[in-house]
Amino acid sequence: MTLKKFSFNVLKKDGFSRLGKISTHRGNIDTPAFMPVGTQATIKGAFINDIKKTGSQIILSNTYHLMIRPGADRVKKSGGLHKFMNCDLPILTDSGGYQIMSLSKLNKIDKEKGAIFNSHIDGKQFILSPEESIRIQKKLNSDIVMVLDECPKKTLDYDTILRAVNLSTYWAKRSKKEFGNNKKKALFGIVQGGLFDDLRLKSLSELKKIGFDGYAVGGLAVGDSQKEMFKVLDLLKKHLPINKPRYLMGVGTPSDILGAVKRGIDMFDCVLPSRSGRTGLAFTWNGRVHIKNSKYKKDNKPLDSSMKSFDLNKYSKNYLNHLFNTNEMLGSMILTLHNINFYQEFMREIRINIKRGTFTKFHNKYINKL
Repeated sequence: MTLKKFSFNVLKKDGFSRLGKISTHRGNIDTPAFMPVGTQATIKGAFINDIKKTGSQIILSNTYHLMIRPGADRVKKSGGLHKFMNCDLPILTDSGGYQIMSLSKLNKIDKEKGAIFNSHIDGKQFILSPEESIRIQKKLNSDIVMVLDECPKKTLDYDTILRAVNLSTYWAKRSKKEFGNNKKKALFGIVQGGLFDDLRLKSLSELKKIGFDGYAVGGLAVGDSQKEMFKVLDLLKKHLPINKPRYLMGVGTPSDILGAVKRGIDMFDCVLPSRSGRTGLAFTWNGRVHIKNSKYKKDNKPLDSSMKSFDLNKYSKNYLNHLFNTNEMLGSMILTLHNINFYQEFMREIRINIKRGTFTKFHNKYINKL
């Protein structure tokens, strides 16, 4: 049997917002899409079968963390990441570039060698070169592979961002060479450039010359404001390839997603729904609910009775308040699943409204509400 090639098609446009479909040999992904984050080969507090019931069609895992624990060879010997974690959904793996920034105190950057890490677990040294990042992702057997890049912290120092763009471009070329010609999987380039228009366009231009299956926008979840993020996307929306998926990394809140979809973005990931769920914050169509608040002690209504799918409305706010205030893990599990379910229902409504040509109305209704 011939395995299905990776492909992407834009099915409908409403302004710059796009309704599309990514095809992989493991299944199709309707876009705009949200990817729940399973950093350590698990979405904390949730079974994969329940994640699938929310309508999730792809998840994200992380190269750096799986390199550290349990190790890529161990995953490969288990049959790859899908078998290791019992997940038949497509999986995108981040390259480890974000950890170069977030764990900057534990690593140093060498242009040729890559990022030299001291493990945050036991101090053991690891060298993550562009080639090694791709090799690890191949061992994990993920479906969408990311190039290794340098994701700098937010700064207005032009020279710092220019160096990061040049290094990321160099590493992208090396990543592409190591990836080779694999039509079953996809390799995405990552646009850097901070808040500088010319550097964003320089980065994108160089990546287009190399040629990738998709283009991610990086470095916009590291301290910038929503207004600054939208300004960068307003610039890039006219220059990103039309026939390739566009992925905004590490973003974000429902209003972030709405604004980014308006500016042509197709894919998103963020730890926010799962991390917030573990700490008592629920996302609903009527806004955010901090379930630990004492006002919910006598509230026997569900979190959001308007939600159409995945029956979580059998749990009252009163009961959830009790679970969180007694540190019962079930509360975190229920709220994690609720939030991911809300995000996927939110993405379905976005897609429906793009298809109908009513996305602007939907955007304006919820941009300041969610």
